[in-house]
Amino acid sequence: MGARVTLAEVAKEAGVSAPTVSKVLNGRSDVSSTTRARVERLLEVHGYRRRNASPPRSPLVELVFHELDSVWAMELVRGVEDVAKANRTEVVLTRSGTRHAPAPDWIEGVLRRRPLGVVLVFSSLPAEVKQRLRSWNIPFVIVDPAGDPDPDVPSVGSANWAGGLAATRHLTDHGHERVAIITGFEDMLCSLARLDGYRSAMTMAGLPIDPALVRYGDYSVESGFEHGMDLLAGPGRPTAVFAGSDLQALGVLEAARVRGLRVPQDLSVVGYDDVPLAQWSSPPLTTVHQPLRHMAEEATRMLFRPDEPGRAGRRIELATHLVVRQSTAPPGGSAAAPGGADA
Repeated sequence: MGARVTLAEVAKEAGVSAPTVSKVLNGRSDVSSTTRARVERLLEVHGYRRRNASPPRSPLVELVFHELDSVWAMELVRGVEDVAKANRTEVVLTRSGTRHAPAPDWIEGVLRRRPLGVVLVFSSLPAEVKQRLRSWNIPFVIVDPAGDPDPDVPSVGSANWAGGLAATRHLTDHGHERVAIITGFEDMLCSLARLDGYRSAMTMAGLPIDPALVRYGDYSVESGFEHGMDLLAGPGRPTAVFAGSDLQALGVLEAARVRGLRVPQDLSVVGYDDVPLAQWSSPPLTTVHQPLRHMAEEATRMLFRPDEPGRAGRRIELATHLVVRQSTAPPGGSAAAPGGADA
């Protein structure tokens, strides 16, 4: 640890050739993942530092999604672009992997591009990916709508439990007793946090929670429509629905129309996210504002402060608040007056 290690010594200890170690150092893709991980680990153990650790010649911020066709994705893009532009930096968009992590081959491409930093819209990162980004001095931050990043990864999220609580309390305060929820994926912490907020609000109001009114969707319009059609089919239907995303809420509005129900006179609906489309639905949607653009801005600012003390495990959680429009009212009543309340 005290003496400077040579590449030949690393190669010998790793059981590979010196050219193979050189390929790892230069981010070449023609090295197996097992060999690469072994060499990178030894380089880190011996404290080896690359000579070419300077910033890339073409400053870029890379924004990585698993899908780009959602409404809220564009809010994140705008937030990253605003901060990147202020720092005279361009943005490159990459689509890769699943909602949990980027695809295994993504890391090879990012090492070739050598961006100033990476903003990732995932819930976690594989240990090897984190290690290689750090080895190449490429800072990264997770913008995490899911709410469950690893503790050693800097991340920006929002108050999902408080948002679920505010949405449901708005409905119970209006006198609704049969309140349904269509949350998101069952394996995402944000879905469970919003559901916990719903349960807390129902308990605070002294209302029972009917398991038949608790549904798990996928945050899509189709999911909201399918669950909405089922929930609104029988005589014991809910008088209000809290949808875990604005897109699911739009699906519920369509299901209500098909079932011959008026919103908000026969059914109140609350969404989540407050994407621009929400104010143009019919009726305009009461929803929980999740500060997606602000989340992306904060994440990008963190990239430009890589040496900030305590940054490695820093978690920023931004507040949510309720935006009241015309899709909610007391049971059998007329729409509530527009306004807003902090969650």
